[in-house]
This record gives sequence, structure tokens and C-alpha cells, in this order.
Amino acid sequence: MVVFGNSVRESSSFDTILFDLDDTLYPGNTGLSGALKRNIEDFLVEKCGFSETQAATLRVELFKTYGSTLAGLRVLGYNVDADDYHSVVHGRLPYDLIKADPQLRNLLNSISQRKIIFTNSDRIHAMKAMDRLGIADCFDQIICFETMNPNLSKATRPDEFPVVLKPSMEALKIALSVAEVDPRRTLFLDDNVRNIAAGKAVGLRTALVGKTMKTKEADYALEKVNNLAQVIPEIWVNGVEKGEPRISRTNSEIESSLAITAVGA
Repeated sequence: MVVFGNSVRESSSFDTILFDLDDTLYPGNTGLSGALKRNIEDFLVEKCGFSETQAATLRVELFKTYGSTLAGLRVLGYNVDADDYHSVVHGRLPYDLIKADPQLRNLLNSISQRKIIFTNSDRIHAMKAMDRLGIADCFDQIICFETMNPNLSKATRPDEFPVVLKPSMEALKIALSVAEVDPRRTLFLDDNVRNIAAGKAVGLRTALVGKTMKTKEADYALEKVNNLAQVIPEIWVNGVEKGEPRISRTNSEIESSLAITAVGA
């Protein structure tokens, strides 16, 4: 595998890559999404006293209106603790459905720019999913639920601090501030069209994952994240480092290097 230095390469369009996690770094057809929905409904039944029929309808309505069930419940006055919510919704997930992905690990290790996870999920879930994929050590930073909601546990009433999540502008601005990035030189990958639109609105370069056609706000579209080298090869363009001459790689050379399974992956 070709290894690049850690310095920013002037010829690349990007200094930082922001990656969504769920349904972006692993496929949406793993079965985890269905399990997540069932867990949310179980929480509504067990913790909030709704019937199973009410829970199924409410989960959809709260997501559409407030962006998440947790956010909606707190707006409606339910004093739901975020850690308690995540312990059920994520804590009961069948993580064994997520398989190690050596090709993805190779891909990430070949990118010398800063790599940051930007997820609405809590940190515990993010680490479990990344561990299962075998990529936990491939990232420089994790921006997650706790990052966007640092004061939620201090609230004296449910509506004191609204839950902040993508695709809200506040969530995107927090991410840019915490990551200390220039949005014009940052690539943002996400599977959610609304998140992509929000990213574009704050000036990020955007890549819609899980689709073959771009939306108006997406600069790129890729069917799966492992197609990144084929769709956005300029990430791997070499620049001049410490006065050394520039060396370019063709798409085929990039793909060949990524096809080699990393030792110990």
C-alpha cells in the first residue's frame, strides 16, 4: 500500500473527511435498522406506557416532526434520560450483524487527511459499531450525540435544552466548530438526503452514500463507501511535501492499492 505523510497536500481538494456512521460505513441492509426501530418502540412501551400500536405510529410521527424519537419525547414533556434511552435503543442491538470490513479499513488507512466520524448516535454505539467493522483506530475524532448535546444531562425540565441532531443547522455548526475545519475544504459523506442538504448549506462538499444519482445538494453520489476511490479519486492526489516533487497516481493504481488486504485487518 502506498503511504502518504501526515501533512496537508496542497494539490488535494480536501483537508478533512467527515463520515457519517450508520448506513454509511456499513450497509443499510445489515438488519440493524429494523432492530433499531423495534427497540425504539419497545422503549415507548416499557418506559413511556404506550401500547404497541401507539408506539409504532408515534415512532414515525416523532421522527418526521422532531428528527428523532428522543427529541420529540422531550419536547412533549417526557423527562427521558438520554443515557437510559440509548441503553435500550442501541444497547439491545444485535451488533454481531456488523461484519469486519478489511477493504474499508484499507480505504481509510490510505487517506492521509483527517478523518472524523460525525454521527447522531451516542459514543458507546459508535465505538461498538466501529470495533465490529475493525476501523476504530482509523479516525482522528468522533463527533456524536454527546458532543452536540453537552448540557442535556443538566436540564431541570425536558424542554430546557432541545436535543440537537443532524440535519439541524446548529448540529452542523457545532461539528464545524469542534472539528476546527474549513467547510470549503471538507468532504462530508452521509446516507441521509436531509443531512447532505444541511451540509451543503454550511458550505461543505457533500457525497451522498447509498445512491447512484446525485441530489441537488450532493456534489457526489456513491452506491457504497468502498467505491470512494472510483468516485472521488482526487482525495488521493499527491502534493508537494517538503520540497519533494509531485507524484500522481492513476485510478487503477489507487484501486489496486486498496484491493490489498491489510496485514492484521
